Amino acid sequence: MAASLQRIGTVICRTFPVILQRNLQRQRISDWKITLSAAPVLRVNFCTSSSSSSSSSSAESTDSAESTDSAETLSRYADRPWEYLESEEYIERYGSKPVWSNYRRNHKGGVPPQKTRKTCIRGDKICANACPICRDPNVIIHYKNVNLLQQFISPQTGMVYDPTRTGVCMKQQKLLNKAIDTARDHGLLSVQLPHVDYSKEDYSNTHGAVAPTPAPFSFSSGELWYSWYGSIKPDERELARVKRIYKDYLKPDV
Repeated sequence: MAASLQRIGTVICRTFPVILQRNLQRQRISDWKITLSAAPVLRVNFCTSSSSSSSSSSAESTDSAESTDSAETLSRYADRPWEYLESEEYIERYGSKPVWSNYRRNHKGGVPPQKTRKTCIRGDKICANACPICRDPNVIIHYKNVNLLQQFISPQTGMVYDPTRTGVCMKQQKLLNKAIDTARDHGLLSVQLPHVDYSKEDYSNTHGAVAPTPAPFSFSSGELWYSWYGSIKPDERELARVKRIYKDYLKPDV
């Protein structure tokens, strides 16, 4: 008896919310019909269309403004990328430190890999932790951008820093090496060459390794340059085989 009462109670609890939900839906539909009959349809449609058009036009205007602003920020340093390193924006972001000083690479484990990633940008997709050059669109590699190139050169040795230290991807590292070589060829960057102290013996002909060239001796008719060359006699079989192979190219004996 108790089990049957429990089942009846569960059925009532399940059906009662459904009945209430249906009554609420009917009440909402009736209220909606009343409001539609009281308000003109054309005015409502006109207002919604005007509001939607105004909202869409405002959205388009904001998008166009953002696109123009982004295009201006990207093209502001495209022709003269060295001006970005002297701007207030660069000083606020990096200060007097290089662009790679506060960068940390993403890698598994405690020991970083021997090479950085190939590239940070693949089509329209940018990786999560881009390298110090790819993460800032205003940092542009150019052979005239000397202040940027000097950040990747050791002042003590004059050698380019390894990408495992700076975190630059391999694509940007190749562009860096090419720009540094071009800047050195144009004289914009100094080249440190090792000092070699040359002694006078390297340019004199008095030491034992250098001797004056002997004068050529005169030959008489039939005399050989090497005296031992006349004592060598070739093998007759080998000589006949070579003559047979090259008989079409040999001159006739006179």
